[in-house]
Amino acid sequence: MKLLFKNISFLYTFDEKIGDIQNGYILVEDNVIKDVGRNWENIHADKVYDMSGYIIIPGFVNTHHHLYQSLTRGLAPNKKLFDWLVYLYEIWKFIDEEAIYVSTIVATAEMIKTGVTTTTDHLYLYPYGNNKIFYSEIEAAKEIGIRFHPTRGSMSLSKKDGGLPPDSVVQNDDEILSESENVIKKYHDPSKYSMLRIALAPCSPFSVTPNLMKETVHLAEKYNVLLHTHLAETKDEEEYCLEKFGKRPVDYMEELGWLNPNVWFAHMVWLNEEDIEKLSKNDVGMAHCPSSNMRLGSGIAPVTKLKDKIRIGIAVDGSASNDTNNMILEIRNAMLLQRVKYGSNAISVREALKFGTIGGARVLRMDDYIGKIAPNMAADFIGFKLDKLEFAGALHDPINAILLCDSKHVDFSIINGKIKIFNGEFINFDIYKYIKIHNEISQKIINKALS
Repeated sequence: MKLLFKNISFLYTFDEKIGDIQNGYILVEDNVIKDVGRNWENIHADKVYDMSGYIIIPGFVNTHHHLYQSLTRGLAPNKKLFDWLVYLYEIWKFIDEEAIYVSTIVATAEMIKTGVTTTTDHLYLYPYGNNKIFYSEIEAAKEIGIRFHPTRGSMSLSKKDGGLPPDSVVQNDDEILSESENVIKKYHDPSKYSMLRIALAPCSPFSVTPNLMKETVHLAEKYNVLLHTHLAETKDEEEYCLEKFGKRPVDYMEELGWLNPNVWFAHMVWLNEEDIEKLSKNDVGMAHCPSSNMRLGSGIAPVTKLKDKIRIGIAVDGSASNDTNNMILEIRNAMLLQRVKYGSNAISVREALKFGTIGGARVLRMDDYIGKIAPNMAADFIGFKLDKLEFAGALHDPINAILLCDSKHVDFSIINGKIKIFNGEFINFDIYKYIKIHNEISQKIINKALS
């Protein structure tokens, strides 16, 4: 099936060779972009879409999330990270397969609505040893049709071992490693244009044993999959690592073998110059989560200092520390928060948008087929109508309007060659039936925690 998207008013490819195109076209065959250019008159296609009045850019890549947290939005609004976690663990321990499935649908739908075409997820708690919740998450992602790179997360230290979570949501090292290997064998597809890849992700330095961190590196090397965890998110974490391990978080990761090109870390707020040089030297990636960092009062990550040294992507983080799944807002906040600390020219609109597209693709090591609009790339791109109320008066340089104005949501989305949103509405997908169930599940697990 060939699809021709012609007469695109403003096409921003984020490909250095192609650049920006006015009144351009994109030719898609099945799930792959076959051609990009200006003259479409002699091109034959099975379906033709007139995209006059649209801005088209590559789809966004979300590099860190906890999808299940959409069930507990708006709770513990004034707590910092450790206290916030302790409070919410008592609710999350009641999550089951249905809760995971429905929350994955709801969270990914909101991300698709705000431009995400590829997302990862960090599912690190398994109430009462229920490994099947990870399978439920994957089935839900398949159902909605998002490109998915979930991480098999884990926690092995409960309160009795000096950690934060209750016993009911942690597993022992052997079980974690066994199940991690199982999901790689069952689901991981390393091929180009893959819709599903698996990474391994112990939750954090303070929630698993040093042994698990080291053995996870070996397992990842065996199957050539990526590694992920939270790091240097708060000052409390730094103090914990110094007290427990005698090292700051980045130094501790170095000791465990976690500074390598197949690793990306979420947050990295509390870094010094030596940390930055180590991260750069080892080609480590970063998932920058500005809204979560602001919401929890964690601090401002030094993205301006890092942007020319490491691979950087943007992430909405979990919906209980961000309380939305809005990727447009996240990329905007990434730009504005850096300007608060480093000045008005710290991060440009284009830089921020590239963090959210090709930057995220590089973090996930998927930049050979996502993150830009060019021949032989996956057909993942999004569009905004120029006649939106929010863009009025901002069309002299339309790309700026996406972040500087209130885009609210995309008007067009195509993922893997399949149109997901057209004229601002989901195509052949009833999200509202899931919203009702989602709210019922949310109330149920909160009531259980309070009873």
